[in-house]
Amino acid sequence: MKEAGVEPNDITFVAMLSACSHAGMVDEGQKLLDCMSSSYGIEPKVEHYGCVIDLLARAGLLEEAMELIGTMPMEPNPCALGALLEGCRIHGNFELGEMVGKRLINLQPCHSGRYILLSNIYAAAKKWDDARKVRNLMKVNGISKVPGVSVIELKGMVHRFVAGDWSHPESNKIYEKLNEIHTRLKSAIGYSADTGNGLLDMEEEDKEHALAVHSEKLAIAYGLLHLDSKEAIRIVKNLRVCRDCHHVTKLISKVYGGEIIVRDRNRFHHFEDGECSCLDFW
Repeated sequence: MKEAGVEPNDITFVAMLSACSHAGMVDEGQKLLDCMSSSYGIEPKVEHYGCVIDLLARAGLLEEAMELIGTMPMEPNPCALGALLEGCRIHGNFELGEMVGKRLINLQPCHSGRYILLSNIYAAAKKWDDARKVRNLMKVNGISKVPGVSVIELKGMVHRFVAGDWSHPESNKIYEKLNEIHTRLKSAIGYSADTGNGLLDMEEEDKEHALAVHSEKLAIAYGLLHLDSKEAIRIVKNLRVCRDCHHVTKLISKVYGGEIIVRDRNRFHHFEDGECSCLDFW
């Protein structure tokens, strides 16, 4: 940019800080935030602080994220607090997560995602009564959860799936393929479902079934039925991919070969040979 005679602006720094967050580049992100004012005369805005809070929270540096919130010259916006809440869930800081979650619900009482994430934090901590209270509060306030929907396009036709979906005309074949995938992943790699987050007080077998029929897994099974290994499976999902589905998709790309490309609410994920382009930051 300097060689082209173009000066960076605040949008430039949002892009760079966001990239640091998704790449897990903690030191680089903090240096960028620090140099904005001193080197470029650009006062950081709430969006810049939010990116670094997201970066710190993803890296498990939750105390540092709280310290940054305390030094901000403005109030953190819900996006920044949401990033901190997600970090609390990922890294198991349930006490801080509860505090941030309640603050977010007060700020955005009509945002279904705030209730869901706080409920998931309670569930991960096995505080089943508290998790149910949050879900019941959603009902009382008339807030409904946005259903997860995954779509895959094949031969000019769009196929839509929701969790546990049996509406597709090839449902029997899809579920047979899904069972085959499960069996193959368990025998080849020893896969077991990640049941630790987001599920209420259910039997372990019920939790595994609930995770096994998520919409993106149904879409992937359908893709495997109709595409050969040289063709990439391309899926779009309206919500963030859950941790178990992300892990399973990596395993499928390794065991079955080929590419799987998923666009969720946050970013593109390019799965190949057991790895994802997001490096598990999403």
